[in-house]
Amino acid sequence: MEAKQLKTSQTKDKSNPQVKTAYRILFIIGFVHLLNDSIQALVPAMFPILEAEMGLTYTQIGIIAFALNMTASVIQPVVGVYTDKKPSPFALPIGLCFTFIGVVLLAFAPNFWMVVIAVTFIGIGSATFHPEGSRVAHMAAGNKKGLAQSIYQVGGNAGQALAPLITLLILVPLGQFGSIWFTLVAGLAIILLLYIATWYKEQIKIQTLQAKTKKAGPSIPTKYRRKILVGFGVLLFLVFVRSWFHAGLANYYQFFAIEEYGMTISQAQVYLFIFLAAGAIGTFAGGPLADRFGKRTILMLSMLGSAPFALLLPHVGPILAYPLIGIIGFIILSSFSVAVVYGQELIPGKIGVVSGLIVGLAFGMGAVGAVMFGIIADFVGMYTTMLIAVTFPIIGCLSFLLPSDQWMSDRLRNDH
Repeated sequence: MEAKQLKTSQTKDKSNPQVKTAYRILFIIGFVHLLNDSIQALVPAMFPILEAEMGLTYTQIGIIAFALNMTASVIQPVVGVYTDKKPSPFALPIGLCFTFIGVVLLAFAPNFWMVVIAVTFIGIGSATFHPEGSRVAHMAAGNKKGLAQSIYQVGGNAGQALAPLITLLILVPLGQFGSIWFTLVAGLAIILLLYIATWYKEQIKIQTLQAKTKKAGPSIPTKYRRKILVGFGVLLFLVFVRSWFHAGLANYYQFFAIEEYGMTISQAQVYLFIFLAAGAIGTFAGGPLADRFGKRTILMLSMLGSAPFALLLPHVGPILAYPLIGIIGFIILSSFSVAVVYGQELIPGKIGVVSGLIVGLAFGMGAVGAVMFGIIADFVGMYTTMLIAVTFPIIGCLSFLLPSDQWMSDRLRNDH
């Protein structure tokens, strides 16, 4: 009897690729996410170097961040719309080829505008990777969607956390040209994505065969549409705000520490590393916490829970700032993967679009925040800029407008 059940289970797994969680694929795509985002992290890591070597203003630094993030964020939903209709496995390695070109241009860039062009190429590569990477994580998740997104997203945030180490170990001793070493990172990512693309292509064949034997799923009933649209709009705005706050600390707190505490570039990078590393840990922890306490709860706590610590940050000394910025990083990014899964449940069947909007457009709106904070800093100074930035988590009170987990469950149950 047990042997028969085992055989039945194995047959089921072969016919339905989402029944069993493909951890090998999840860990590989998560690792490639780390490689991709470590290259993105190279750009803000270079800000102090570029400021010193090219004499850039804070506004110009903000424009570079804008070029990178807006390229990545605006294109992502477009890629998501296309790949929802026509999945494209080999878009993954092709996208990283753009990143490879961008890294080469960045290493040799002689002036500000060439840097902007270089980071635009990196942004295009990132925009191509993220929606399809999220789709791979969804396909490999089986019944563990939250865990799968946490594994995938923590790779990206861990890559971003490498920015201070990149500055300390590579850019400070080698300068701008030190970024050429990241061609090796891009090359490794391309090789791994060729393997992922082959697996992805096989999954598409299986799903195409399954689709021929199934009827199309029901559309969202009219009575739910208004609440879903309002809920998704609130979710996107909250991710906008979280991104603006994150951009303020990730791009400019190092300058705040240099000006207010008299630190060197290397010493200021420690704060940034703590902030980003704690954020990566928070990203991974967010999924299991959401499974236990609810997605809406974690989304609320992510913003409102970080607010009191954020408000304290500019007023404490350099020693207390170390644990404080770590706590802020952990709490604020605990909702990173949760927001993606929550959005996918709000609008089922649109994996690429939802990922492109939340991970791409909404999170990429940090580019607008980067420019905004850069302009403010040039006019009123870095101290006042930080005072403004740390107020943003208070806007998290809008999370009370999000549909509850119970409502989401009831809606899905009624749909079926």
